[in-house]
Amino acid sequence: MDLTDREYVERCRNGNPDDFRFLVLRYQGPVFTFVASRLGNRTLAREAAQESFVRAFFALDKLQKPEAFHAWLLGIAGRVALEFQRTVARRKEDGEPTETAANDTPEPEENLRLDEAIAALPDAYRQLILLRYFEQLSCQQIAERLRMPLGSVTKTLSRAYAALRQILEPPTSNEKPARLEKKS
Repeated sequence: MDLTDREYVERCRNGNPDDFRFLVLRYQGPVFTFVASRLGNRTLAREAAQESFVRAFFALDKLQKPEAFHAWLLGIAGRVALEFQRTVARRKEDGEPTETAANDTPEPEENLRLDEAIAALPDAYRQLILLRYFEQLSCQQIAERLRMPLGSVTKTLSRAYAALRQILEPPTSNEKPARLEKKS
């Protein structure tokens, strides 16, 4: 069975919670990659990815836009990764031995800037960027997954990249940073 994210979410909400496994299968790779890039530790990343799916499952009723499940899930995963980073930092401060301390690397500032820029994008742009960047789907695969015309995907991605460039460009001394209007 290969339904859209929206259809799986609706099925889970309507008495078929076992269908959540299809969303897990679809997104376990991208979520793991996403949290591993933040944590710098595969063991912690596996735990954080699992925790992200558990939290998403129990919060499905709070998801307002089921078609944006992927972006919503990565938002949860980002918060879980941050909690894991804080826990590791707290253990280091308290002098507790941690097996992960040797593998921990602080998040580079560039990744943080990119994450913040992606988060600032309107939902439609953010969803396409996440599918392209974290899942490494082709435009054709994105079009099929979202049931959109291929031309709409490429045009929207082009606009999303332009918006990202605008956000990430350092402002000149006289300019204020550009802000995007949120479009849903």
